[in-house]
Amino acid sequence: MIKHFTSILFCCLCWFSSSQNSSFCNELRDINILVKKEHYSPKSLNDSLSKNVFKLFLNEIDKDKRFFTKKDISAFKKDEFVLDDYIQDNNCDFITKYIQVLEQRIASSKQILESLKTQALDYSGKDSLHFSANNSYSYFENIEKTKRYWNKKIRYKILNQLVENDSSLTSIKENFKSLEQAIKPKIIDNEICLLNEIEHSEGSITKLVEISFLDAFLKYQDPHSGYFSASKKNLFEQSVANSQLSFGISTEKEKNGDIIIAYIAPGSAAFKHGEIEVNDVILSIKSNTETIDTFCTSNKTILGFISNSNTDVLTFKIKKKNGELKTITLRKTTIAIERNSITGYLLHGNTKIGYIKIPSFYTDLESINGLGVSNDVAKQIYKLQRENIEGLILDFRFNGGGSMKEAADLSGMFIDRGPVAISKDKNEENYTIRDPNRGTIFTKPIVVLVNQFSASASEVFAGAIQDYNSAIIVGSATHGKATSQLILPIQKTRNSNFIKLTISQIFRVTGQSHQQTGIIPDISLPTIYENYKTQETHIPFALSNTTTEVILKHRPKLEKDIKALKIKSRKRVDSSSAFRAIATFKQNNEKEDLEPLRSFPITLDYIFSINNRNSSSYKIKSFSLEKNSSKFTVINTESTDKILDYNEDDKSINATYREKLAIDPHIQEAYFIINDIIKL
Repeated sequence: MIKHFTSILFCCLCWFSSSQNSSFCNELRDINILVKKEHYSPKSLNDSLSKNVFKLFLNEIDKDKRFFTKKDISAFKKDEFVLDDYIQDNNCDFITKYIQVLEQRIASSKQILESLKTQALDYSGKDSLHFSANNSYSYFENIEKTKRYWNKKIRYKILNQLVENDSSLTSIKENFKSLEQAIKPKIIDNEICLLNEIEHSEGSITKLVEISFLDAFLKYQDPHSGYFSASKKNLFEQSVANSQLSFGISTEKEKNGDIIIAYIAPGSAAFKHGEIEVNDVILSIKSNTETIDTFCTSNKTILGFISNSNTDVLTFKIKKKNGELKTITLRKTTIAIERNSITGYLLHGNTKIGYIKIPSFYTDLESINGLGVSNDVAKQIYKLQRENIEGLILDFRFNGGGSMKEAADLSGMFIDRGPVAISKDKNEENYTIRDPNRGTIFTKPIVVLVNQFSASASEVFAGAIQDYNSAIIVGSATHGKATSQLILPIQKTRNSNFIKLTISQIFRVTGQSHQQTGIIPDISLPTIYENYKTQETHIPFALSNTTTEVILKHRPKLEKDIKALKIKSRKRVDSSSAFRAIATFKQNNEKEDLEPLRSFPITLDYIFSINNRNSSSYKIKSFSLEKNSSKFTVINTESTDKILDYNEDDKSINATYREKLAIDPHIQEAYFIINDIIKL
């Protein structure tokens, strides 16, 4: 009878596992079909795919190699070259072991951490901590090695927190025992909380592992394709929208684990309610179908829950600063995204130059002909021209892109009709993106500031006006993303999740591509980010650089004397204390990056010394830039001043921002380059 019962139980578990995998299997099947049909350059379902997806997948679920052991990996290796067969046969049973092992390893890690609360920790320096600059860690040999890892990590975090809390080494040493006892349980609880966040980041370990595999499958096609849940899709669309349905709340996670309200959008539902304030602690959020407790929940999960496009009403349980508890129900309203607004400034020195910072290529997603960043920039240029500016600086540093339509529209404002880019789809068909309107909005000298974080739509714009000789590109080589993506539903159902898929490659009007190479500036400037390998060329599985046929030729303006401008710029940069500080900071980073593996003892003295050294390095750079003298006065346009008269808080923020613009060495050099162009 017992044997019969066990047999029934085993069969039930098999059925349960199979039913759990069915939705995952259906999504994997449908994603594979979509990739073959829609991706710009789909990769074959073969052993190469299997091997690389296997590697990406393991990296997704255990990036720092802190959970799985070598024995686990050895068991997983059986799948390394057969994942393609599983996908082909629509067999998804393989995913179960990854779910089960990850659950076990996270549970084991939490037990190890709990046990550390009662253990005396060794800070004598007998043990060393290893830091790999290129992240070349290996999996642990066994559970004992895992225990040593957590023991070392907790010791390091305790010492690091003590140093951050008190700048006096003598004071820490004198009170070390009491300080360590007070902070130790908090550090351990925070680590346990982070493990809980991993478990619940996608709702459950099962969903986390399944989504990680689907995302790995898409990331192998190219790094910009990926899996999108409904909430992630909504967050992505908000990042390129100039208006949105929103509760008007932005949240952050405090070091103690509290989720607090960090920002309330003016005019939003939260703003109008009046009972919600910045720094209120959110305890729970309830929709019609689900309740989330914020304890041990990631801020990413909270933001995703708040921004879910299928949820219009939420009830927030909050704790006020005085300890009072309140329950508040809010309904979404349409508000403008304040951070995407554009403001023009005047750089007033020997000449009057306009300056516009363009943070992203946002647009109106509700209308094909909707107005977005290009329309806002046009308004600001009109206001600046009324102030009789002699040149214009457009700042695209850290602009990660957005709407391709807006990039084309903005490019067209600075050329006198013609092609602005070429789009090529998987069928090898070229589509020339054109500016249909004659004339330009601004004919005086223009400098465009870029850096390695200027990507996608920013690069389309910078490449177009560089090819037309309409502006001088200044800064550092851009990111190198010359592809465009489309968000597609996985299944034709109301509750379908989505994928973001690369469907075309973008080329410059010359037929050349900036894929992986980026837009190379006409005049290069030093930057502290040069050592950070974040560009497309450093990302695995990035599409290669190719060329395409040009059907409609562009007509560039006469080229300016770039050589003369470079010589003048180089002299100024070499004599600039701010740029020398940047060069020194970069050299220090280069020395650190040359050390592939560093080892240091887990002692208070050593942790204090490296923290002090790192802090000093940043202070040197910060001090030099803050003491950088302004070369011009940054003032508002007349229309901006009129708007600020009605809001003292905005006026104060505006004043601080203008002070930062005035001492920014890259903006200063752009200002000088425009003056050189005017003189030439």
